[in-house]
Amino acid sequence: MSLLPPFMRERANLVFFALFAVAASGFGQTFFISVFGGALRAEFGLSNAWYGASYSAATLASAIALLACGSLADRWPLRRITALVVIMLALACLLMAGAQHPLMLLPAFFLLRFAGQGFMTHLGMTTAGRYFSGNRGKVIAVAALGFPLAEVLLPTGGAWLIETSGWRSAWLVASLVLVGLVLPGLLWLADTRSAEGSGEAATTGSGDDLTRAEVLREPGFYLLLPAALMTPMVVTAVLFHQGAIGEARGWSLGLLAAAFGGYAAGHLLMLFLAGSLVDRFGAQRSLPLALLPMLIGLLLLAWVERDWVPLAYLTLFGITQAGTGTAGGALWPERYGTRHLGAIRAVSQGAMVLSTAISPLLAGLLLDGGIGVHWLAGSMAAAVAGSALLALLARPMRRGGYEEGKEEA
Repeated sequence: MSLLPPFMRERANLVFFALFAVAASGFGQTFFISVFGGALRAEFGLSNAWYGASYSAATLASAIALLACGSLADRWPLRRITALVVIMLALACLLMAGAQHPLMLLPAFFLLRFAGQGFMTHLGMTTAGRYFSGNRGKVIAVAALGFPLAEVLLPTGGAWLIETSGWRSAWLVASLVLVGLVLPGLLWLADTRSAEGSGEAATTGSGDDLTRAEVLREPGFYLLLPAALMTPMVVTAVLFHQGAIGEARGWSLGLLAAAFGGYAAGHLLMLFLAGSLVDRFGAQRSLPLALLPMLIGLLLLAWVERDWVPLAYLTLFGITQAGTGTAGGALWPERYGTRHLGAIRAVSQGAMVLSTAISPLLAGLLLDGGIGVHWLAGSMAAAVAGSALLALLARPMRRGGYEEGKEEA
């Protein structure tokens, strides 16, 4: 008897493809790249401002590139686009390993953010959303396990390599892992023939599925998008400025570091529930509800200064991270179909990358301008509440077009 749950057995290879693609995106995520910040600034004599500005600029450029190229996930075979993206990510690691001038960091950062944070996540979540319908929420939750898996392994491994053999060797090892393990593994798993013949959620989708142009004219998209973006925006801003928040509140670095255990625990535990909840209640209903733990966490951060607050709000952030990640991943195929899912997801993924580039900068400017943690967290809480209310205003879609009737392309 198979040890896999029933929803994974028929196309287990695509479930694991989505999981490993999301995990491989970790090589381009901030939680891995940030491990090298001190070494890079020391090597090239960079100020915090220059280093942060170059990283934000590369992230913004990668968001624009993803908007332009994301539809390749609809038009190219899965193996071909996977090979291209993994090779680009490996090239980015080689550029980092061989950088001899600070300007060389710019193309390296761009490729890391575009191929890693952007396209590898895009590939994993698009695959999970496209080839599964009845159990889409559960499959997307499994794919999302790639994030905590990478968060556990990559920063620890990178830090160990930096200490033992230097930061350049760490990037060289990363490129070898990508070419020697990740690439052949993903190509082996990227067999879509059984899915395309099953009729459940084939690549071709159905004639009712909306194009990206139709989606961009549909008002509900703009009501739902802020709720889908709110979690990465808030989490990135708060975690990036965690040190400044701790100093303002009198929390030690040790206390803040220990509190991350709550974030990981909340994230992992909620992932085991989020898929079933999304499959039962639907992604559109689940998305605003998933924002509630983060809202409570931000209110705690704004109003309470006790030592237990970091553990509480980070645990609540982790719960929302899992809930909105699963609901957000299932939302677009549920609402708009799968035929043009890559192009549609490219818009939301590009907007997500853009938001994670802007939110730390905006929060930093507010903190430097004298806005305290109370007002910063309170403003974020208001934004979260507003995005949840907007999502509740979005009318459900009927298969076959918009609620009022499908518009002409």
